[in-house]
Amino acid sequence: MNSSQIKNEGWLYGLAFLIAIGFRFIQLGASPLTDSEASLALQALHIAQGKDPLLSPQSAYILITSIFFLVIESTNFMARFVPALAGSALVFVPWFIREKLKPRPALILAFFFAFDPGLVALSRQAGGTILAVTFLLFAWAMWKNGRVIHAGIFAALALLSGPSVWSGLLMLILSSIFLRGMSTKPSEESDQPEIVNRKHLHLEQVQVSEIENPGTQYEIRNILIALIATLVIVGTRFFTTPNGLSAWLASFPAYLNGWIAPSPFTPNRVFLAFLAYEPLGILLAVLALIRGFRLKSPRVIRLAIWLGVSFLLAVFYRQAGELVWVIIPTLILAAQELSRSFDIHPEERVEFGVVAGAVLTLLVYIWFNVANIGLNPQGQNASTPLPFFGRVFELPFGANYAIMIGASLILMICLILVAFGWSPRTARIGATWSFSLFFGVYAIAAAWSTSGMRLQNDVELWSPDQSPTHAGLLLASVNDISMFSLGHIESEPITIVGIDSPALEWTLRNHEVEVVSTLDPQVAPPIVITPLMDNLALPSAYRGQDFTWRQPPTWNIIQNPDWVKWLVYRQLPRDTETIILWARDDLFPDARPEEIQP
Repeated sequence: MNSSQIKNEGWLYGLAFLIAIGFRFIQLGASPLTDSEASLALQALHIAQGKDPLLSPQSAYILITSIFFLVIESTNFMARFVPALAGSALVFVPWFIREKLKPRPALILAFFFAFDPGLVALSRQAGGTILAVTFLLFAWAMWKNGRVIHAGIFAALALLSGPSVWSGLLMLILSSIFLRGMSTKPSEESDQPEIVNRKHLHLEQVQVSEIENPGTQYEIRNILIALIATLVIVGTRFFTTPNGLSAWLASFPAYLNGWIAPSPFTPNRVFLAFLAYEPLGILLAVLALIRGFRLKSPRVIRLAIWLGVSFLLAVFYRQAGELVWVIIPTLILAAQELSRSFDIHPEERVEFGVVAGAVLTLLVYIWFNVANIGLNPQGQNASTPLPFFGRVFELPFGANYAIMIGASLILMICLILVAFGWSPRTARIGATWSFSLFFGVYAIAAAWSTSGMRLQNDVELWSPDQSPTHAGLLLASVNDISMFSLGHIESEPITIVGIDSPALEWTLRNHEVEVVSTLDPQVAPPIVITPLMDNLALPSAYRGQDFTWRQPPTWNIIQNPDWVKWLVYRQLPRDTETIILWARDDLFPDARPEEIQP
């Protein structure tokens, strides 16, 4: 396959888009909204209802979603529709930069974008992070292609997407500063006159070119007009929500506040999330970096600086979602490296196939041992006796760890023997394909897990909070009580006492909900939701039912073996928050006095 020409290239990008849509839209509304998602979705709902709420600094998501709520319906699916669509469209960014990346790496990058676990997870969250990434990358791609008006529109949408865009801009600015510092070299005094003359000549040429070719000035003017017009129109939702612009202005202070605000994540957990979700990109990117630094490739050096700066900022910002700015350069490097592995001569296919099959078999065997360890991570601490030439050595870990380490050593020895017996090229490409296939399947499984389609309410590290456990059961109970009492599932008002949960308000959004800190002892509301308690102490009798609402991970008691179980099964020790649904006794049919028939 020639890297400059790809047959049916457009259809292949369409296939990548379909894969992206599948991962992002299948069962998009099945999982309840988390508190962080529901907080934004409620603001969009209130705007659609004609109210004037105080907006969070994610104007693009809130205002665009409010239009869908107004035109269609306020559901979990529609609350996540805009991010899912933006995340799916991300696969078309490589199309616009394929002349710089070359067509084959660009196409591979599109497929990486389609099923990357981190991008899938953020695309299925109601928020502005994936919007910031998609719009900013499209703005850059349009600018590079000379489409300045489109670049201005996407740049404005990126600025309206929330605090995450400032993180991406800061990473790009710092990377540019490092690159400029590296390109500046000290010169000897004897060379100063010649350098000064060259500078004067360059300035004269620039001035002449600006006079003769004022196109650049027109481009800047056009991009500014498009940017300002989009900010005003979208930021005010066609002049109906003027506080959208004030919310946009608050995004930069919100980003700065994120550096000092409390976070459930630590730098170590963010780093662990990057390793656990992106092994395919990390492996190929490391190989690309080794090759690039050895050959002193300017492109690889630029991407390495972008990757390093982004990684440090994301880790110390303590938000797993900011890793999206690390994923982009990682996948670009990975696509370039994997593209080289397609250059296989027909006579080499048998050798590469044998090596890849053998290595892949060992990798699957190693993973089975990891899965076995994950079943009982605490039981793997016992020492293992190892007979060796008549003597017995005690290994300080369990038998499964010993088998896993032994299989890893066999894998390394096999690759070394292939490199010496056949050729280093055979060992390199065979290992690259086997690891890529293995981690590719792992990435697809991880993307499937982040979507919530494998198991409901798994512990994923891309969101600071978890979905409510019994949201569906709670809503069904409230609807049944309302139907029994007044004949309509949404007729009874609900009072929420002492619970700060936007997800609870979103679940009950179709009911009349009042949130209070304490109950009036002289009033008996029909339905009350409270934290765990024995009695409401109200003048009427009530019946209560408990529901498990939130189950956050108990970060302070998690031990290292627990992370092995999480890696395989996405399970961690959790705390449980229970809430009580109270219904007044006279709402139930069996508590009403029977009517006397004449």
